Amino acid sequence: MPAVSSLYVYPIKSCAGIALNEARLMPTGLEYDRNWMVTDPGGQMLTQRSHGQLALIRVALGEDELVITAPGMAELRTPLAVTALERPAPLTATVWKDTMAAWDTGEHTTAWFSAFLGEPARLARFDPAGRRVVDPRWTGDTPAITQFADGFPLLVIGEASLADLNRRLTAKGAPPVPMNRFRPNLVVAGLDAYEEDYVENLAIWTRDETVQLQLVKPCARCPIPTLDQASGMPDPEWPNEPLDTMSAYRADARVGGALTFGQNAIVMAGFGSVLALGQQVDAELAFD
Repeated sequence: MPAVSSLYVYPIKSCAGIALNEARLMPTGLEYDRNWMVTDPGGQMLTQRSHGQLALIRVALGEDELVITAPGMAELRTPLAVTALERPAPLTATVWKDTMAAWDTGEHTTAWFSAFLGEPARLARFDPAGRRVVDPRWTGDTPAITQFADGFPLLVIGEASLADLNRRLTAKGAPPVPMNRFRPNLVVAGLDAYEEDYVENLAIWTRDETVQLQLVKPCARCPIPTLDQASGMPDPEWPNEPLDTMSAYRADARVGGALTFGQNAIVMAGFGSVLALGQQVDAELAFD
């Protein structure tokens, strides 16, 4: 039977993720996922699409602080709770076409991120009193919310899909790529390669109750999968992989012919439950 094989959170959008043994599921996705975002002075998101060095920023979840490190930089800390920020200034932050309420995490974080990136930048914290609603074109009548994610609470990928892609890469002499190139939240073992493309609902058996996820949109891929997450740079010998290989078989008419890998998901039931490695997963296929 399929099972949860990996769980990842990305507390700061486009910075390094954290592999977890368990994670609490919130209406917006996994707890602390994309709760923070690096922006320019006007609140526009900065991501690895234009700033590959964000991949070098590592984060850890302390007891009550987010701990941030990067090469050549002193350790930085900021409270996990918005209420613990010292005299925070309100601001607006923008992800694609969505502008939402946020909080400036302070002058010390502004100085740190500006120094590391070599340009003015600041660290925004999502305002938990706000609600960013997921695009109803994909969710229909089902309301769903997220924070600073590109558009959906969760990204689900099957282990076998990456294994198949890597077989294609190695067959042409290119190096295999790790799962972190695709930045999933939930990785499932036991599905066939790309079976998640056809899954409508996932039921996950937790110790509290059954979590219900609905897979709503294929994840269209930007150039970030071409970046080595250890260096923030493409492979000099294979700078366009794995997208070049994916272009031969992963164009998806549902998203205008974009290359897709993984499925975006929303949370239908099980808010507050703890997802953990090894939990069994029941995948319900869509047959429309």
